[in-house]
Amino acid sequence: MDSFFQGIRSRELNGFKVKKRPYVGDKATDFTELGALAVEHDGEETPPLAISFCETNKNSHILAVSDEDGYLSLFDSRKKFPSYASHQECSDTARISDWVAHQNAIFDICWIKEDTNILTASGDQTIKIWDAQEKKCIGVLMGHTGSIKSMCSHPTNSDILVSGSRDGSFATWDLRCNTTSKSEITCITPTSMVKRAHLSPYAKRVRRGKAASMSITSVLYLKDEVSITTAGAVDSIIKFWDARNLKTHVTQACPHPKSADKDRRLHGISSLSQDSNGVFLTASCMDNRIYLYNALQLEKGPVQSFSGCRIESFYVKSAISPDATQILSGSTDGNAYIWQVNKPEADPITLKSHDGEVTAVDWCPYDGKIATSSDDFTVRIWNIQSNNYSSSRSPSSIRRRIMAIPSEECRRLLMNEEPLSLTKTSNHLNSSDELLQVDLPNSIRMPTLSTPEAHKRKFSSGSDSKGTFDKTPEAAMKSPSSVLNPPSSLKRKTIRDYFLAA
Repeated sequence: MDSFFQGIRSRELNGFKVKKRPYVGDKATDFTELGALAVEHDGEETPPLAISFCETNKNSHILAVSDEDGYLSLFDSRKKFPSYASHQECSDTARISDWVAHQNAIFDICWIKEDTNILTASGDQTIKIWDAQEKKCIGVLMGHTGSIKSMCSHPTNSDILVSGSRDGSFATWDLRCNTTSKSEITCITPTSMVKRAHLSPYAKRVRRGKAASMSITSVLYLKDEVSITTAGAVDSIIKFWDARNLKTHVTQACPHPKSADKDRRLHGISSLSQDSNGVFLTASCMDNRIYLYNALQLEKGPVQSFSGCRIESFYVKSAISPDATQILSGSTDGNAYIWQVNKPEADPITLKSHDGEVTAVDWCPYDGKIATSSDDFTVRIWNIQSNNYSSSRSPSSIRRRIMAIPSEECRRLLMNEEPLSLTKTSNHLNSSDELLQVDLPNSIRMPTLSTPEAHKRKFSSGSDSKGTFDKTPEAAMKSPSSVLNPPSSLKRKTIRDYFLAA
């Protein structure tokens, strides 16, 4: 175990930078299944709910898997699996460790602090902080009153994160703010919380207690470091918020922004994702389409949409690749699909191997591997190769899901606690010059942008650091093209500033 985490406390020099992926052709033979891992404990199979590769280069081969029984498992994706090996044998070979993290389903996981810690969001209404090497809980985040369905850490400060819940709220947290401490476990409450963030316009007609009408299904902390994106189960609207002032959302986007058809059927969103630069966002919609947005042209609606998969449950997720060239999605029909971003009309690559609804998916940030999870109780690891590949198995029926009930542990931790103190910052936004809008061509050009983290390194290494910002093309044009690398005159502004008139 020590060898897998050796050196992970030293920050990777590349930061968010990702290598260009190998070219993906138009055939599924470009993807080879490396192995299928059985998700089971003591002989009992359980469906996986979330998967995540480590974020640093040295540990990107480690895959975390959470499941419906509350287990967290770590696997080594570098292992070689014989073709004759069973799913259980592959799992035993690749398993690094596993443990019971919650007495309830774990809906989302997130690596932080150079992969030394991992966060688990559960149906018991808590988020736990784990020492990944010691398998030890070092903190519990409490404040939601429903299952926590999604979370995302700050792009450069992993002590800060945002979470979304089935109770219709999303909350921000600061892991450095220790409210109380019970033995070695720190209890943390939210620094701010927004309730009823995605409420149905027909909420009065909905039976009381039907949380699906307002559930937050996905949250993102954008790469500008101050903007938060949320989506819900009620409709396909994506809302954008300024983390410094959460009184109301600053803008929103949806697939049909100009539609006045009140009878249009409302479709919820199952997941959001962003590339490593934060320029493009994807939204998996329950109308069986995945929409691609440019973060700086939200008022124009999606720049592209992708179809071919079936998104019939909120467990089906999608993810854009770190370099923004491909989109990977699960599907209710038992397949996984991959689209080329610059070829939205082309048929997607179909990965046929699972026997149940394909749910969570993930890209390895430093090589061509991907992982897909399914209700067939397996997680499959794939690689881009040119070997023959075939599959003839068909998907099975969708497995039922458990209802989230607060655990006894959660109730015990909440006893004798003081009421939550939900504080908000009061910083006000300043208006800026209107952004020069650039229409995207049919073939999307991938942006060559660096991240805030890269700018900070560049800032500290140069002799004239101020000039580093002022000499960017955006500064020379007096019209920034991204919230990621603003010139010094626009430092610390958010997406909102780019949509306000002068």
